[in-house]
Amino acid sequence: MKRELLDKLIPEWARDLYSKRMFSVRDLFKSDKAIIGMVHLLPLPGAPGYKGWSIDVVEEHAVREARIYEENGVDGVIVENMWDLPYYSGASRIPPEEMTAHAVVARHVVKNVSIPVGITVIHNGGRVALAIAKASGARFIRVCLYTGAAVWDTGEFDHGVAADLVRLRKALYAEDIKFFVDVVKKHSVVFPGIDIVTHTKWADFYLADAVIVTGRMTGEEPSVEDVKLVKSIVGDTPVLVGSGLTPENAEKLLKYADGAIVGTYFKVHGLTQNPVDPERVKRLMSVVNRIRGKA
Repeated sequence: MKRELLDKLIPEWARDLYSKRMFSVRDLFKSDKAIIGMVHLLPLPGAPGYKGWSIDVVEEHAVREARIYEENGVDGVIVENMWDLPYYSGASRIPPEEMTAHAVVARHVVKNVSIPVGITVIHNGGRVALAIAKASGARFIRVCLYTGAAVWDTGEFDHGVAADLVRLRKALYAEDIKFFVDVVKKHSVVFPGIDIVTHTKWADFYLADAVIVTGRMTGEEPSVEDVKLVKSIVGDTPVLVGSGLTPENAEKLLKYADGAIVGTYFKVHGLTQNPVDPERVKRLMSVVNRIRGKA
């Protein structure tokens, strides 16, 4: 629903409910076609890849990468437990030793950069992500399965968490924290009958602040047709490309998307496990700035 219609068409209680949503990426970020860089945390305590390093080492790694993004014009970052794999499904299964370390590091990142910081907890740890965002001062969270139902790559069946998350956000006095939600999320297969149109309409109806469209796996781009379709459904609600953006495909994808979340391309040699490469950040941002100029 367009912002200018809120005061004209619906009663006061509904105006208040809808007025808290994002209507543009500029509501949170400094630019149109906002680019959000991924801060992939080192494996956290308890994860199979954890090597016993101190929390200081994890913090220093995360802050260094967040600063590279900020210094090279990226509009925001997401702090994610990317390497706590294999992943758990659902917030109730995230171990406390991992979520508490995540929160400590996220707070350190928030205090050391001036761009908006978000939180993701894989897979679908929405309640944990919201709690970390509240504790750390992060501005938004990515919710992997906000509505609908799906099977994750771990083999676990999972379901949407919108009802619990929206209520919890209000109870925590955290309505300034925005929900960026995936539709037909990578690393999952949605329940039969839930196509991208249906999933998008459900997410938008349940007050998503932005909708994310991904490829099938990390680093894989979505189809232009899917991005265009989702944008046509949600209207003013921002649409983000959630995987696979590169300098080569940025123009065609950002023609319809309002921004993108970028991880793999920004890494040394384009390998997700590697550190962030400042030169690759500069390269993509130069293309994005050219696209912004045309817009």
